[in-house]
Amino acid sequence: MAESKKAIYAAIGGNLAIATIKFVAAAFTGSSAMLSEGIHSLVDTGNGGLLLLGIKKSQKPADAHHPFGHGKELYFWTLIVAVLIFGVGGGVSAYEGILHLIHPSELKNVTWSYVVLGLSLIFEGFSFYVAWNEFQAQKQGRGVWEAIHRSKDPTTFTVLFEDAAAMLGLFAALAGVFLSHQLDDPLFDGLASIVIGLVLASVALLLIYESKGLLVGEGVDPNVLKELDALTRTAPEVKDISRLATMHFGPQSVLLVMDLEFRQGLTVREVESTIDLLKKKIRETRPEIKHAFVAVASRGKHSEP
Repeated sequence: MAESKKAIYAAIGGNLAIATIKFVAAAFTGSSAMLSEGIHSLVDTGNGGLLLLGIKKSQKPADAHHPFGHGKELYFWTLIVAVLIFGVGGGVSAYEGILHLIHPSELKNVTWSYVVLGLSLIFEGFSFYVAWNEFQAQKQGRGVWEAIHRSKDPTTFTVLFEDAAAMLGLFAALAGVFLSHQLDDPLFDGLASIVIGLVLASVALLLIYESKGLLVGEGVDPNVLKELDALTRTAPEVKDISRLATMHFGPQSVLLVMDLEFRQGLTVREVESTIDLLKKKIRETRPEIKHAFVAVASRGKHSEP
């Protein structure tokens, strides 16, 4: 989680600086695309704060009302971030672009736009570099989309998506300003703002989809599930596994439920001892499993000690 915070802090610092210079440039140039980019960076700054809030809340200990902890707070706040990107970032940018198409205005002081966009690319490039390195450390040899889909920590890929969208938005804004300036047609600036809105909306929808799956409840990686199955079957007292189910309550908080069938002739004490030993081995192997519940599928067949 510390690595995720590093990417978030880098994104907040970069976006705050970028938002400031973009709004100044928008005031001097009258560029719709520049104003949209300023709104985008301001939203991303706030989103970084919401992700930090989600991390802090998710680390609260379990209590009577939340016996499995508050890990899903992180997934909730990630969903809120995605909704804000869609509604505020994407919606306002598209709206601003449409207004600029209806009421076009000539760009002024275009040099401001080029300077600000160049600086923004440097800041965003650094933020993207940090987020990409943190994401690479968590990929574990998987492809990009597979790693995103299987990740249970949404903070790193959320920042990565935001930064990627910001880079695409900057290139769109640069193209819009350049074409409007060279062709003396302000409509290109408005179109660039709409493109920025569409990019943000697309990224937001992808984040909403991934966040929804985590919030509803996803199990562990299939390879981890196979590992748990194999570990359980190493116990000679276990005859079969009727059910093996997991659910993430946070990136490092997993619930495990197992229904086990034990071999006939075991005493109740032997069954209980086997269950305790299995729980210990599982937690040593997979420390993220904080809660483990084991039910006996054929308890009636076991004798008393």
